[in-house]
Amino acid sequence: MSRLPVAGFAAAAVLFIADQAAKYGVTQVLGLDELTNAREITPFFNLQFVANRGVSLGLLHASNDTSRWLLVAMTGLIALGVLVWMLREPKRIEQIALGCVFGGALGNILDRMRLGYVVDFADFHIGAWQPFLVFNVADAAITVGVLVLFVRALLVRDKPRAERASVENSGNA
Repeated sequence: MSRLPVAGFAAAAVLFIADQAAKYGVTQVLGLDELTNAREITPFFNLQFVANRGVSLGLLHASNDTSRWLLVAMTGLIALGVLVWMLREPKRIEQIALGCVFGGALGNILDRMRLGYVVDFADFHIGAWQPFLVFNVADAAITVGVLVLFVRALLVRDKPRAERASVENSGNA
């Protein structure tokens, strides 16, 4: 770890602020703060309040304070792991992807700590078919960050050090 991943921290900060601002806008400015509240924006996108007490796909539903704080602790540990990875990651694009995951995680953790649930509101659909669960900016940031890391891990390969050194030395001769 030679220097701080400024780009990763910047991505985390921007996404955290965007997530909290969007949730504030939906719940406070538009007043969509009950399950029955929804606003159609386009024929395929609604703003719809959902109090998500679980994690991805509704798993690990926190039905009481103990399970709520266990989820906070579990997601906090995961966020800490992502932060350590980001601090050690030398590549800027991976730092930014990890910053997306970290900022999104912090946004959802703050909701769970303050409210007891995560505010979800983005509802994409095609008629009655909903290809996605209702989500928020933090969820989208986490998903995009993980996809970038996954694609780069599968498709972007760095040359091994020995091969790189051999190529560099042959160019100097």
